[in-house]
Parts: sequence; C-alpha cells; structure tokens
Amino acid sequence: MTTLSPQHAQLVSAAKQAYDNAYAPYSNFFVGAAALCQNGDIVSGCNVENASYGLTVCAERNCIAQAVIAGEQEFKTIVIYTEQVKLTPPCGACRQVIAEFFNQDAVVTATNHLGDVVHWQVKQLLPDAFTPKDLS
Repeated sequence: MTTLSPQHAQLVSAAKQAYDNAYAPYSNFFVGAAALCQNGDIVSGCNVENASYGLTVCAERNCIAQAVIAGEQEFKTIVIYTEQVKLTPPCGACRQVIAEFFNQDAVVTATNHLGDVVHWQVKQLLPDAFTPKDLS
C-alpha cells in the first residue's frame, strides 16, 4: 500500500463516491474517476453502460466531460477507483481523451478498495499520442 498525499486522498474519496453511482449491469465492472483541474476544482464521473454496448461511456471520459461542461479544460491529475484486485489502466478511448486534456507528464493513478495504488504518466499510457499540437 502506498501512502497518498492529502490531495490524492481527496481524489480517491471523490472517485470512490462516483464508483458508488456507476451503472454497470452488464459487465459488473464498476469504475469511478476523479480529476484535479488546474484551478483546483475536483470533478468526478462514473461508468455508464448501455444495452447497446458501444454506447457505454467510461468513468474517465464522463469525469473529463463534467469538467468541460463546467468550463474547465486543463487538468493536473486523475484517479481511477475500482474494487478489482488487479488494478487496470484506462481503456484506449480514455487514454486518447486523457492525452487531449492532460500534460504528457501528468500522473494517472489507479487504486482499489485494498489501498493498492499504481501510477503512470500520460506519455506511458499513450506514447506518441495524437494531440491538438499535431493539428498545428
């Protein structure tokens, strides 16, 4: 178990609260996420599944969308919470969305109910990511 900073502990708490609201009747893979915006606000989101599986939206993307809806587009870090024993990184779609809004050195953290923690940098999750800089 890794000791988290007070700020990361707040993010874990927010991600856990979002996890509690996840809608995952098909996969039973519940996920909550919380991100720290550049302005210091914390936003959260959960996964929302759909009977038409392709319409499912992951916690990370819902979290980022909540911030964008509130006018925020820059983030410092994101925490992903599950109650899986094996900590899992974000899916490919979420990695691409994270790369859109987070600095390549930003930390992505996965944690679970056991207190296990793993950290990645965005650039580790999606090397050579296609980002807005590539459109210049």
